[in-house]
Amino acid sequence: MSGANSSSLTPGFFILNGSPDLEAAHIWISLPFCFMYIIAVVGNCGLIYLISHEETLHWPMYYFLALQSFTDVILCTTTVPNMLCIFWFNLSETDFNACLVQMFFVHMLTAMKSGVLMLIALDRYMAVCYHFHYATILTNPVIAKAGLATFLRSVMLIIPFTFLTKRLHYCQGNFIPHTYCDHMSVAKVSCSNFRVNAIYGLLAALLIGGFDVFCISVSYMMILQTVVSMSSADARHKAFSTCTSHIRAIVITYVPAIFTVFIHRFGEQNIPHHVRIIIANLYLMLPPTLNPIVYGVKTKQIQEGVIKLFFREKGVSNEID
Repeated sequence: MSGANSSSLTPGFFILNGSPDLEAAHIWISLPFCFMYIIAVVGNCGLIYLISHEETLHWPMYYFLALQSFTDVILCTTTVPNMLCIFWFNLSETDFNACLVQMFFVHMLTAMKSGVLMLIALDRYMAVCYHFHYATILTNPVIAKAGLATFLRSVMLIIPFTFLTKRLHYCQGNFIPHTYCDHMSVAKVSCSNFRVNAIYGLLAALLIGGFDVFCISVSYMMILQTVVSMSSADARHKAFSTCTSHIRAIVITYVPAIFTVFIHRFGEQNIPHHVRIIIANLYLMLPPTLNPIVYGVKTKQIQEGVIKLFFREKGVSNEID
């Protein structure tokens, strides 16, 4: 086997061949992803800068939003540049250990995104249901501990992927029909029994995604109950409007994720391979691209922060001139 260590049956490198059925169209396929990557990086970095520099946005929800934006930027950067190198320059060879590192970060950051969405749901629950105690309960140390706990949960549940994948024997080749190293895509290249990988992957998805969706659902049930019990229609509208951007972010994140899981589990025989690859990349790229737009368009405080920051920078520029 090319690039393999014969004693351990571990390849020296993998070859990520992207979508071999559409090699002639690789350039055209890459352009939308390149455009989305630029929007995602600029939008999320701009959101982080705005939240860090605008004092009116120094509230728990926006700290969690900054954490989500930071996670999105790192997740995009973990996968898209590598994909563009494959599509533009045919640089498809990746070291075995580098592949495992990329696999870890892709899944860990995806788990982190889910956890942050859950934290924002809990934040909205506290803001609506315990409005008068909101600032005293969600203090900066509590926010930091919640973010750290979410990060540690992601690391602890995802790091076994690397060990489970490294123990497999790869005697059937080192070609991975994907644009990035995904846990099951790498495992399926092996000639070993990867049932443990599949079972643990499903268990991790349930422990992370299932738990987060449950917490989000309970939070919004409690929010809805509180909003309905309000006597004023204006108060009901104001309370629920604080949650609309987050609800859109949940839909943008979880709908592609569920769709991708169903395709991965049940659509391999019916859906062309190149379609599955494109959907897998869209699953990682859509939320980071759309989230800054959703929050920027629908959150009044962010709009006001952008205007204030713009005029402040313009005033500084005029003073220098």
